[in-house]
Amino acid sequence: MKKVFIDGKAGTTGLRIEERLSQRDDIEIVTIPEELRKDPQAKKEILNSVDVAFLCLPDQAAIESVSLIENPNVVVIDTSTAHRTNPAWAYGFPELGVEFEEKIKNSKRIAVPGCHASGFIALVYPLVKNGIISADTLLTATSLTGYSGGGKKMIADYECDELDMLLQGPRQYALTQKHKHLPEMLNVTGLKNAPVFCPIVGTFYSGMEVTVPLFKSQLLKGGIDEIRELYKSTYNSKIVHYAENADEGGFLSAVALEGKDFMQIEVYGNEDRILLVARYDNLGKGASGAAVECLNIVLGTDKTKTLEL
Repeated sequence: MKKVFIDGKAGTTGLRIEERLSQRDDIEIVTIPEELRKDPQAKKEILNSVDVAFLCLPDQAAIESVSLIENPNVVVIDTSTAHRTNPAWAYGFPELGVEFEEKIKNSKRIAVPGCHASGFIALVYPLVKNGIISADTLLTATSLTGYSGGGKKMIADYECDELDMLLQGPRQYALTQKHKHLPEMLNVTGLKNAPVFCPIVGTFYSGMEVTVPLFKSQLLKGGIDEIRELYKSTYNSKIVHYAENADEGGFLSAVALEGKDFMQIEVYGNEDRILLVARYDNLGKGASGAAVECLNIVLGTDKTKTLEL
């Protein structure tokens, strides 16, 4: 039985990881006594005593936790932004290719992708890799997300007894075009220019819909049918798969996969103007589900074990 510690398990990501792992008989979840939660020495002892440590912390706190680990056998699965562009760390999106999965399998340091970045990268990485679009292509992306992605304070703001009028409609943010997921979006896809990125938080708890529009003139080869075929061949697992005609009567709901741990890749539009869409749960394949999938790969078990599919 493998010992697992969730550092920061009180947050939304940590809670869902614990929920998934509590169903298992091959995992012992190690906890730190509440009175020692902020004791660096107590945390250090636990981090060095387990097989796998999940970090569900702010960036600086995640870096500090990693610095406490001296045991070379401890596998770290970090859900923060801190290590996602570090080449020494495996990037936790195995569906992007065999090389990604192999690095996860053989690494002691794994960075879980960001929620917004997961959808953008899933849509764009195969296009750049296969020469459908150039690495120089100027792109835009819109991402609708549930408010749980904003953490405890945002959740409290949305779930208070009297909801502020300004919270009753969708809210666009990261207006300075410096969203913290942009570096990994560039790093993994190989794009040379960051997209114009428009994240929007909605009045729903969890769910995510990332859309990347393309003009035919931006394609180096092929068209909408070739893109569909590429996605079909690239994404055909239970965790990430291409779905044909998956809209809801001409609409696309960002909460369609709420509570699930898989991602759906979709293509709409026509030969002139194409819409690439990734739908998933920001706490599922966008965070906790992806983290548990990485754990499964490290342990050599079924990648889907205890995931909600």
